[in-house]
Amino acid sequence: MDSLDFSHEEVRRASAYHRPLYGAIAADTALSVAVLVLLGWVWDGPYRLVAGLGWAGAAAGYAAIVTTLSALVRLPLGFWRGWVRERRWGFSTQSAGGWLVDRAKGWGISVVLVAAAWTAVVGLARGFPSGWPVVAGAVVAVAVLVLSFLAPVVFEPLFNRFRPLEDERLANELRELAARAGVPVRDVLVADASRRTTKVNAYVSGIGGTRRVVVYDTLLGAADERALKLIVAHELGHRRERHVAKGTLLSMAGVVVAVVAVWAVLGSKAASPDELPAAMLVLVVLELLGLAPGSGLSRRWERVADRFSLELTHDLESYERTHLELARKNLADLEPPRFVYLLLFSHPTPPERLAFGRAWAAAGAPP
Repeated sequence: MDSLDFSHEEVRRASAYHRPLYGAIAADTALSVAVLVLLGWVWDGPYRLVAGLGWAGAAAGYAAIVTTLSALVRLPLGFWRGWVRERRWGFSTQSAGGWLVDRAKGWGISVVLVAAAWTAVVGLARGFPSGWPVVAGAVVAVAVLVLSFLAPVVFEPLFNRFRPLEDERLANELRELAARAGVPVRDVLVADASRRTTKVNAYVSGIGGTRRVVVYDTLLGAADERALKLIVAHELGHRRERHVAKGTLLSMAGVVVAVVAVWAVLGSKAASPDELPAAMLVLVVLELLGLAPGSGLSRRWERVADRFSLELTHDLESYERTHLELARKNLADLEPPRFVYLLLFSHPTPPERLAFGRAWAAAGAPP
């Protein structure tokens, strides 16, 4: 991967920031597996606390216990990774208490979702001993679709406050950009990311009436208008190519595969609430198997959106400058290990993106 646009010191510093984080991700996964193995095959004390609550109460209660124990075991590593190290490198603007509050919110959402999903699986396995995977697959697929609509308006506001872009002239120009892209834009919103981080970002989320482009306020303060339009054009590319909708469909298919895998491993034992650790281990294995293809598809979609941003703006100079500044501001890994790149990188590296833009121009694209 060519990183000639960056100095040796920039490459070294980015590597020093990221390498321990990759180890932390592996350690976090190992801790998750260890907790599930402990609860599933060594220590049944936690399940005995809820065993007398009936199948539904036991399923929901045990899901809450498993989720909570996993969160507590992983909390020290998560605190180091998400707050201590981010403060040390000058990224985090959040207090330790604020970070813990966000973590608690994430834990609460996880408890609700895991408890609801596991209670539904146990109930369906009890009600349809031979055909529960068919019903469960349909139920969880619909749940994923519903959550894709709800996430932008229910979950995202739990972590950030959003406001419309206040500069009416710029907002109108972005609407014109969206019109030229042939993409209906419901909202362009600004998220108050600065209360957590100095990193800059933008993204597209939601489906149908909840679709919106979200820009971090840190990006709004750091980028000039040409750069901002380039970044929004990239997000419009995702919308134009229906990447969010396609991702939702893939997620729906993925949860159906997960249900089938759990059925293949557990069979009728899925009717027993205490089989949750085994079911979750199946999901962990599937997630690990899906890392490389999922990351590869995401990188492909990012390249499509990069091309779209260039074709819409015809602004190679801003494209190059923006990706250089984003890489430096966010301390992107410029030369990741190949194995890590294949498994974890949802975006091409900055040197790859810069090379892509220059190849696009060299191929005869309009200046």
